[in-house]
Amino acid sequence: PKTINDEVQLLIRLCGEQGALIRATLRRDKALKLPLPPSPGRPYSAEEKARMLEEAQKLRTPQMHAALALDLNTGLRDKELREIRWEQIDLVHKKALTVGKSKTEAGTGRVIPLNQTAVAAMEAHAAWYVRRFGECRPEWFVFAFGTPLPKDPTRPITSFKTAWIKVRQKAGVKGRWHDNRHTLVTELAESGAGDEVIMSIAGHVSRAMLSRYSHVRMEAKRRALDEIAARQRAADEKRTEEAGRQQALMTSQSAVVVQ
Repeated sequence: PKTINDEVQLLIRLCGEQGALIRATLRRDKALKLPLPPSPGRPYSAEEKARMLEEAQKLRTPQMHAALALDLNTGLRDKELREIRWEQIDLVHKKALTVGKSKTEAGTGRVIPLNQTAVAAMEAHAAWYVRRFGECRPEWFVFAFGTPLPKDPTRPITSFKTAWIKVRQKAGVKGRWHDNRHTLVTELAESGAGDEVIMSIAGHVSRAMLSRYSHVRMEAKRRALDEIAARQRAADEKRTEEAGRQQALMTSQSAVVVQ
């Protein structure tokens, strides 16, 4: 629905003065926009992620496991993921991924640090890739074209759909591929990351989408502040306990002197 709404608004703007009339008519008839769901999806739990990665590792080709691990830890869009070339990944020095052209110009050229999970998955994939094609040329696609096994590294894979269905079914998980991205954004919000940090990793994310995570960030802030209070209470209790021991020691010493 969101994509359709955006395209309709663009067409209306292209119509100029007539578009203003069309917009007014649609608004009057309450047909200007399709209703949007309250949430674009749901985040996968840590347990669901683990089950999916485990099942992906059992597939005939390791491409799915590497793609899933990378997507869950970078939040790449489908097109961004499928069209990654080896020259965009640095597994040695920076341990980062540079995103090429994507859905919007706002997502182009952003650099995403690769965490330990993503690095390990890509190193394993690179080793398999070399065995399969002899080398990892910078201009070759990381996820090569061909089924059931990759055959042409000069072309990107067209879809992860078939492998994704198998992984979800065997892992007993319901959801969409796009929910991998939704999961990462949710986890970033839960960690207390601000809007700018989330957008620098995920690329263009609308303020409307970010607002959906405001309650998550509030809970993260609350946990952080509660943790500070808990540490303060522990420190107070330790001081009280220490003071009690000191008082007991002084009382004991006084009793010895009196005797």
